[in-house]
Amino acid sequence: MANSAQARKRARQAEAARQINAGQRSQFRTAVKKVLKAIAAGDKAAAQTAFQASTCVIDSIADKGIFHKNKAARHKSRLSAAIKAMAA
Repeated sequence: MANSAQARKRARQAEAARQINAGQRSQFRTAVKKVLKAIAAGDKAAAQTAFQASTCVIDSIADKGIFHKNKAARHKSRLSAAIKAMAA
C-alpha cells in the first residue's frame, strides 16, 4: 500500500492508465477478430473493408506504445497475407 501522497497519486495514475490500455487492447482484438471472421466466411470484399478499418486501430495502438510497432506490423502483414491467399 502506498504510504506517501506521491505514491498514492502514482497508484491512481497507474490504475487509470491500466484501464485505458485495457480498452485499447480490447479494441485491437475486436478489430482483428472481425477480419478473421470475414476471411473464414470467404467474403473477400468484407475482409478487405474490415482490414482497412483494423489497420487504423492497429496503427493507433502502436503509436500510443500499447503494443510494439513490430507487433502491429506483424499482425497487419499476416492479415493481409490471409486476405491475398483467399484469391488463390
